[in-house]
Amino acid sequence: MLAVVGAAVLAGCGGPQVVHPGHAVVSSDLGDRATQAVQGRVIVLDPGHNGGNASHATEINKQVSDGRGGTKACNTTGTATNAGYTEHAFTFDVAQRVAAVLREKSVQVVMTRDNDTGVGPCVDVRGKAAERAGAEAMVSIHADGSSPGGRGFHVAYPSPPVNAAQGAPSLALATALRDGMRDSGLPLSTYLGKQGLAARSDLAGLNLATRPVALVECANMRNAAEAALVSSPDGRQRYAQAIAAGILRWLEQTPRS
Repeated sequence: MLAVVGAAVLAGCGGPQVVHPGHAVVSSDLGDRATQAVQGRVIVLDPGHNGGNASHATEINKQVSDGRGGTKACNTTGTATNAGYTEHAFTFDVAQRVAAVLREKSVQVVMTRDNDTGVGPCVDVRGKAAERAGAEAMVSIHADGSSPGGRGFHVAYPSPPVNAAQGAPSLALATALRDGMRDSGLPLSTYLGKQGLAARSDLAGLNLATRPVALVECANMRNAAEAALVSSPDGRQRYAQAIAAGILRWLEQTPRS
């Protein structure tokens, strides 16, 4: 299910448009970026996992294409903080906040899911979401569950690339996201990647993309300090502002497709 987010409207696949008055526009400190460079351009946001995955093991364990000749599970439940705050709730909340910031700048946003109670969609469906939506790029939003001593964010991109969009364009998107998050003061990962970037060949959502794509692992939810940050509305707004800054930076640097 894809949901177009614009002018505070979410439209489910095949269903009526649903207005969400509670999704207030979030004020931004990104500066004056409401320029012709970004207005009207389309971005897919992919909040990782989903709230119903844990109770639908058969569905999410179904094997789908991994984009490199193999298969992997349709989806997973994601991780959680030690106190039980789930990754799927975090990613959905942050994605909504990113969408609000981008909407302020007249960017059109398409979500791969429009609630946090469903199942999936599968990673192969997510990987092709930008192409189906006619979007210029997709940003997948996640959080990690590593050893408690590790902290920081990293941005994954597909490598080696399967197609042209996964090469330099995806690396440029990942770099812009890394710069947006680093410039906001969020720490680079201490345990994965190099300077906040991680080349990955094992993520189907990246492997199947035909438009520029990157995946942000915002934090390590098992690290006590970062667990506190992701669990707070202010912390989630901070991640959202940083991700939005990276997307806007990439749009400003990239000619319209």
